[in-house]
Amino acid sequence: MKPALWTLPLLTAVGAACAQSPVASTGSAGATLDCMIQPHQVVQVGTAVAGVVAQLPVERGDLVRRGQVVAQLNNEVERAAVAVARERATASGEVAATSVAQEAAQRELERASQLVDEQFVSKTYFDRQKAEAQVAGGRAEQAQERRRLAAREVELASAQLALRTIRAPLDGVVVDRFVSTGEYVDQKPLLRIAAVNPLRVDVLVPAAAFGQVQPGGKGKVVPELLNRSEHVAVVRSVDRVIDAASNTFRVRLEMPNPNGALPAGLRCKVDLGLKLPAAVAPQAGRGTAGGVQPASLLR
Repeated sequence: MKPALWTLPLLTAVGAACAQSPVASTGSAGATLDCMIQPHQVVQVGTAVAGVVAQLPVERGDLVRRGQVVAQLNNEVERAAVAVARERATASGEVAATSVAQEAAQRELERASQLVDEQFVSKTYFDRQKAEAQVAGGRAEQAQERRRLAAREVELASAQLALRTIRAPLDGVVVDRFVSTGEYVDQKPLLRIAAVNPLRVDVLVPAAAFGQVQPGGKGKVVPELLNRSEHVAVVRSVDRVIDAASNTFRVRLEMPNPNGALPAGLRCKVDLGLKLPAAVAPQAGRGTAGGVQPASLLR
């Protein structure tokens, strides 16, 4: 499957970082490899319903929490529908009237039964009162059913209203904002949010090291920043297919990033404690012909 367009610059940077001699040094401490720090997850936030953007309270670079309101569509019609549904659900006049009518019909039936026993009225009169009591009972039950249906309509109207409020699906940072207040949106995404805690570290490892890296292992990551501080990352996945063109396989690590202190998109160096022959170092970083990066980085 082809990568999304927005990922191409980032993936190209990953490949470029890894293509420039990923094995920086070898020795008793192991091999140091080039790597790229990326967001743990990137999502494009859209809307399930079409509408006009009424509010957009976040800007590019803002930190957001999962469940936080990041956009609000115009919802005047939906709020009015909720109010009508609630009014219908709380109306008690019909239920009260049918209940009184049912009680009256039941009392009349009881009196008719006594009169029939005393032979003051005919059996036909008793049957008529019995039928009227049954009709009154049916009307009371219908009123109760309509009230229950009205309560369901409140739930439906409230759900439709909730769709007009767009919330962040995860904790992260707003990477892009695609719309503005007053703009009509349908299938177009509103925002792009990147999860930056934890961060993802991708590294291409020479095929000669296959089997030395296992999920759960740890690596020492040094971002290319001025202070060059060292961070510990945990191996989460190891490719089981070698990229034949570059003779490498991808390893993905997860690195904690409290408070989003480190930005995503940084190049880095990682020490996985690998033991590699010196002859492997010059060959490990070769990409495919024409500068196309290994397919393992495009997933």
